[in-house]
Amino acid sequence: MGGDYAPKEIIAGALIAQAKLNVDVLLVGDENIISSYLKQHKRDDYDPKRVEIVHAEGQIEMHEEPLEALRRKPKSSIAVSMDLVKKKEADAVVAAGHTGAAMAAALLRLGRLPGVDRPAIGALLPTLIPHKPVLLLDVGANVDCRPKFLEQFALMGVLYSHYALGVHEPKLGLLNIGEEACKGNDLTVKVYQALEDSQRIEFAGNAEGRDVVSGKFDVIVCDGFMGNVLLKFAEGVGLVAMQILKEELPRGWWGKLGVMLMRSNLKKVKQRMDYDEYGGALLLGVAGVCVIGHGSSKASSIYNAVRVAKDAVDNKLLDRLKEKIKKEVAVPVADTPDDPPT
Repeated sequence: MGGDYAPKEIIAGALIAQAKLNVDVLLVGDENIISSYLKQHKRDDYDPKRVEIVHAEGQIEMHEEPLEALRRKPKSSIAVSMDLVKKKEADAVVAAGHTGAAMAAALLRLGRLPGVDRPAIGALLPTLIPHKPVLLLDVGANVDCRPKFLEQFALMGVLYSHYALGVHEPKLGLLNIGEEACKGNDLTVKVYQALEDSQRIEFAGNAEGRDVVSGKFDVIVCDGFMGNVLLKFAEGVGLVAMQILKEELPRGWWGKLGVMLMRSNLKKVKQRMDYDEYGGALLLGVAGVCVIGHGSSKASSIYNAVRVAKDAVDNKLLDRLKEKIKKEVAVPVADTPDDPPT
């Protein structure tokens, strides 16, 4: 029920995912509203036996404070979705809309993985190297961070890159204003030293802004404030680039003919630059698979978000994170779900 185009585009994307990815889908929200939108889709386009409506009462609006809203609306769609995962009636949650509400619901209902102080949102961005996206985290879950938070983000990001994305030895970068170890603020200087001393991660050094899309790094770690600004800027640049391309293509009959001849190439350009193609961002560090989509997600983005969730489940990412973090973290942090996101 969350997102700028909910529930129409959410349902459409979920049905595409059901058919293409061969998954069972639980549509959580107002049963009457969802049923009316389902009737608009041909039953031949998906398997009706594998699509179920789970009724929820209300939803968290964008203007509402997450924790307060969850207390007032314990049967809202995001709360019910997290409960389904907690009760093992679902393998993963895909949510678009109120990121803070999704974060808070995941912490309250699922809790954190032992050894994780703060969960992080990891988003994939395109790079100059085809089929080699970079994982950027955190992109909005934690505005203010301590050095140990970024160390944990780095470990989770490397594990995700290795097990879910198939990168053999992920190269980690720390987002900073220069390559030198002494550059940056107090946070990045301390984190640089900690990562350089680490024996468990292949730390490749500082990553400047231009390095994010170079393909030099597989994982780039930063605090949620910087990461969210960078993510939104990257989305904006992609939209501008596509708009300029449309405006500057030759017009007239010769132009139309050229566009027709380049159609497959232009489609590939869009796929490489459009953030919708990379799906949602995985919330790493909570005791469940949760993918957070963009508030403006349409059907294609929801389909890809479900794909990200399915890949995480199929690759047993949660079990691998639990196992590795338990080994790497000397003193695990108590799994207390009452610590809200900043």
